Amino acid sequence: MMKISSLRLSLLAVCGWCALPAWAQQPARFAPIPVTSIFRPVQPNGTADDALASGRVVAGNYAPAAHASKRWRIAFLFPHMKDPYWSGCAYGVISEARRLGIVADILPASGYDDLQGQLHKMDEAIAGKYDAIVISPISMTANNPSIVRAKAAGIPVLELANDSRSDDLQLKVTTSLRGMGQEATRWVVRDAQQRGLKSINIALLPGPMGAGWVKGEVDGTRIAAQEAAIEVNILDIRYGDSERGLQSQLTGRILAKHGKRLDYIIGCTGCAPAALGPIKAAGLGDKIRVVAYDLTDEIAHLIRNKEIYAAADTKGVSQARVAINAAVNLLEGRGKEQPHTILVKLGMLDQQNYSSYPFDTSVAPENYKVVLSYEPGKD
Repeated sequence: MMKISSLRLSLLAVCGWCALPAWAQQPARFAPIPVTSIFRPVQPNGTADDALASGRVVAGNYAPAAHASKRWRIAFLFPHMKDPYWSGCAYGVISEARRLGIVADILPASGYDDLQGQLHKMDEAIAGKYDAIVISPISMTANNPSIVRAKAAGIPVLELANDSRSDDLQLKVTTSLRGMGQEATRWVVRDAQQRGLKSINIALLPGPMGAGWVKGEVDGTRIAAQEAAIEVNILDIRYGDSERGLQSQLTGRILAKHGKRLDYIIGCTGCAPAALGPIKAAGLGDKIRVVAYDLTDEIAHLIRNKEIYAAADTKGVSQARVAINAAVNLLEGRGKEQPHTILVKLGMLDQQNYSSYPFDTSVAPENYKVVLSYEPGKD
């Protein structure tokens, strides 16, 4: 975990209850979160970016919900807990469950290759008669029948972070996944221009094929490459689960094929850090710059140490906060018109804005130990 005093102080300011005795714990409200709300009608069976292009778009801020009137039970289905991104989401969920006074259970699968495990977790949540389910689907479409089953059982299903083409979701809470690819690639282009490069060769480690965020990353990179003021050549794209060992192998294959021709590698939260070892071992540390599609505490630490150069930021903690608050507002019957999609505004971190960056919107506090369940009165 990070050893950054300025970051520690800012995170403790948000999570001050962590240091208080149990009787004095009063979870702080988060600051209103900049979002874009998208209202129906939208393109059928579309992505969040399709909704952005077709729906009624309203910019604003998402404020903390009031304390719940009853002890609602909400299940959260995550793809896994193997990288810090999902630790940040878990922190956002559990800290808000505590503040809202509801039950939250995080039910992770074992990875992006464990679709059957996530489908089984959905069956467990339906059988457990949760009041709502928030899913971060492994697949854009393969989770859809299970979402239909939950809806038929009278359980509203919301989506968090990972996109889906299901029209049976009550609400999507995510970011522009295409935007994260665009922002990361635009940073690369600006950096290359500052270095005086007229053309660049890049490779992508976007994560597992079939996941909605992976398609968004790649699509966004392609769009930004086409729009760039310099020539951007995408030499290679290697898909695979974000597990570190596999991503290191994929990096090695990229380097074996393209080696000294490469200028940049852009990778997902588990992928970008895994690329550093093979790049260094190949003696290309001064040649190839690594940029991340998203931000975790580990990636922030690597940016501080000038090992990774920059990261787009989908603000996982903020997404989780919006999702659980939206679920409570839905269950409480608050609000007149429900959006189809809520997009949390992206951020971008590099060494220039590091000292002023609002890390509490993106990563869990230093030394945070992941908790997968919270029930009021059982601290």
